[in-house]
Amino acid sequence: MTTTPDRHREKMAHRKAVQDAEVASKTVTEKGLLIVHTGPGKGKTSAAMGLVLRALGYGWQVGIVQFIKGAWDTGEKHALERFPDLVRWHTMGEGFTWETQDRARDVAAAERAWRKVQELMADASIKLLILDELNIALRYDYLDLDMVVAALGARRPDLHIVVTGRNAKPALIEAADLVTEMGQVKHHFAAGVKAQQGIEF
Repeated sequence: MTTTPDRHREKMAHRKAVQDAEVASKTVTEKGLLIVHTGPGKGKTSAAMGLVLRALGYGWQVGIVQFIKGAWDTGEKHALERFPDLVRWHTMGEGFTWETQDRARDVAAAERAWRKVQELMADASIKLLILDELNIALRYDYLDLDMVVAALGARRPDLHIVVTGRNAKPALIEAADLVTEMGQVKHHFAAGVKAQQGIEF
C-alpha cells in the first residue's frame, strides 16, 4: 500500500514528538563515559579510532594504549602521527598471545601498559583514552579484573574511556555506560583473503 504525503507527514510528526519528548527527559548534559567495544566481529578498534577522529575535530587531547598488538605498521598510527600536539600513542604489547607463547612476558607487558594507562588517566589534559585490546589482557588474567574495573570506575568525571577487544568480562560490561557488541555475519578471511593494508591495518 502506498503511503500518501499527508499520511507520511502525520507519521513523521508523531515520531518527532516522541523523539523530542525522549530527548527532553534526559537531564545529564556531560559525563565521562566508559565505552566497551567487544564481540567476535571486525571493527572494534576501527570504531574506537573513529571516536579519536571526532575528538580531534574538537581539539581534544587523546591517549591511546595498545595492550596486545605489537609494533604493527598501521594506517591509523600514521594518520594520527600528524597530530603530535593532540595524540599520545603507546604500543605496549608484544604481539598476539599465540605469537609470544610466553605468559610471564605477556603479563609483564600488560602491567607496563596498565602503568601507562594510570599515568594518562591522571593527566587532566586528556579527554579521551583508548585502551585497545584491554579485554584480551583481562580475558587471559594478565591483569586483576577487580583492580582494573575499580580504577576505570573511579576515573575523573570528564574523562571518556574506550575499551576494545573480544570477550569483555561481565564485570566490565556491568560497569560500562555503553557496550557495543560487534557481530560477525561474514568475513573475507574465511574465503582465503589475508589482512590488507588500509582495511585491517
